[in-house]
Amino acid sequence: MALEMKTECERCAQSLKDDGEAWICSYECTFCSPCSAEMNNRCPNCGGNLQPRPRRTEGA
Repeated sequence: MALEMKTECERCAQSLKDDGEAWICSYECTFCSPCSAEMNNRCPNCGGNLQPRPRRTEGA
């Protein structure tokens, strides 16, 4: 099962690229770096920690 690479921040709708920086929780809620920082790296949906999302390169 592959990680779902969401294309926009769930909080501010900023575009997120597969190879760009983003933050996720264990349920794959996805946020941009500024929103993650404003939320103290805590997911507002489940309360879990937000971690850097792995980056996917083209062709992968």
